[in-house]
Amino acid sequence: MSDIKKAQLLLKKYKSARSSLTNRIIENEQWYKLRHARPLSDSRYVPASAWLFNSLAVKHADAMEAIPTPYVSAREPSDIQSAEALSKLLPVILEQNDFPGVYSSIWDDKLKHGTGCYGVFWNPTANGMLGDIELKRIDVLNLFWEPGVNDLELSPNVFHCELKSIDYLMETYPQIKELSADSAEDCARYLYDDEVDVSDKVAVVDWYYKKRKPDGSETVHYCKFVGDNKLFCTEDMEEYAEKGLYDHGRYPFVTDVMYSIEGTPSGFGAIDIMKDAQLQIDRLNYAILENARMAATRRYFIRDDGSVSEQEFADWTRPFVHVQGAGLGEDSIREITAPPLSDIYLEVINNKITELKETSGNRDVTAGGAEKGVVAAAAITVLQESGSKMTKDMIASSYRSFCKVCTLIVELIRQFYTVPRCFRIVGGNGSGAASYITYDNSKISGLEELCADGKSKYGRVPLFDISISAEKGSKSKREELNAMAKELYTMGVFAPENRESAKVLLSMMEFQGRDELLVRLGSEQESK
Repeated sequence: MSDIKKAQLLLKKYKSARSSLTNRIIENEQWYKLRHARPLSDSRYVPASAWLFNSLAVKHADAMEAIPTPYVSAREPSDIQSAEALSKLLPVILEQNDFPGVYSSIWDDKLKHGTGCYGVFWNPTANGMLGDIELKRIDVLNLFWEPGVNDLELSPNVFHCELKSIDYLMETYPQIKELSADSAEDCARYLYDDEVDVSDKVAVVDWYYKKRKPDGSETVHYCKFVGDNKLFCTEDMEEYAEKGLYDHGRYPFVTDVMYSIEGTPSGFGAIDIMKDAQLQIDRLNYAILENARMAATRRYFIRDDGSVSEQEFADWTRPFVHVQGAGLGEDSIREITAPPLSDIYLEVINNKITELKETSGNRDVTAGGAEKGVVAAAAITVLQESGSKMTKDMIASSYRSFCKVCTLIVELIRQFYTVPRCFRIVGGNGSGAASYITYDNSKISGLEELCADGKSKYGRVPLFDISISAEKGSKSKREELNAMAKELYTMGVFAPENRESAKVLLSMMEFQGRDELLVRLGSEQESK
């Protein structure tokens, strides 16, 4: 059996094992679009309110306000200069890959489906065929791993499927003999509002798999195939046959999970915990509105042998209604009255709305409102800070995933930046003006110099730590730091004669930018 046949069987097995996740992702997308309303038998439908959507929008806004930025630290003094250069390069590389847009899409997936996924690749055709790092969002709907593992790195194989045009593939890969559009059905798809035609498309599979080297380390190989056609394989290339596609030996995927689930690298999201409450709210809304409609619509009982003209009676534009016979009895026509709903039903629906807010952590105060009776600005700020603990925890988990992304980017720089590249650093010199630096991997690749016999001499490979901070803090946090800076200045902390006292004071405080302030004051004391 060929390797491609084995891969196809594995992919089929992986797809079958995670069918429940696939169905949940597709269903949650419908909930996000407010398309979850269930039509009734008489062409009416249960209206969908946007409490759930509003909760997702608030959390997404909080995440975008705290978009992360990386900082690289050296583990040894000799690597400080390289770490400083990488700290300047990473934001530029992220900007070139539209990181705010990627980060926004990852958070959309995280909130809707419970799992966002980054893809960190080396694109050899980018930057005028010089090659460059590519960061993009990966749709978890068509990413497959071995069932039962908690981490993608523990899966011996990872597959990513994507639909491509048959004409494009035949033109790009002349070695392809024959393609059938039947495999397009193997790619799961969302329920689009538009009519999407896939009759001319075929599923292209990116297959990543791990192999163990003789020294015990693992390497990742890559094979791209469509149908029975192998388009590219690192094991068939001398350059990659031994070391694999990437020197770091990891898959180019990083998952960002909202609420983790045992036995899978995916998780469940905010929609999964809110959909039941939202469904009950919609049903109660429908019942209350239907009762209001019935009470506002006047209907009557009319006897078959009655003397009232039904046509004239139903026409409210006619001032007169003719009645046959000598008289009009009370039993000839009688109004149908709809009993009014008790206030208990309004209380029930309000309780369900409160339940949805509580379970999602989207209380009024976190969305900018205030608790009843709280009017002091300081008290509102305290409530907002304490009410956003769940959001802070989710953002912290995203920072941990982003740290892994930055680690992969550094490793790709270490492997592929073999020729000098020029980067424009905005505000890099502290004045706000742009500066330019030239960088290659010679300082971090471990390749030091040529020996006397002309062979390359490999030395120590520098290691780095990556820390993440919010690029833009919340408005209340900025105001708090500004107020503290003014207070310290008023106290005379920044006066030259108070330098030693200022060092002692600042070393006991914890706030963003403290270490930089200590350095400016001439302190060599490290952060505790």
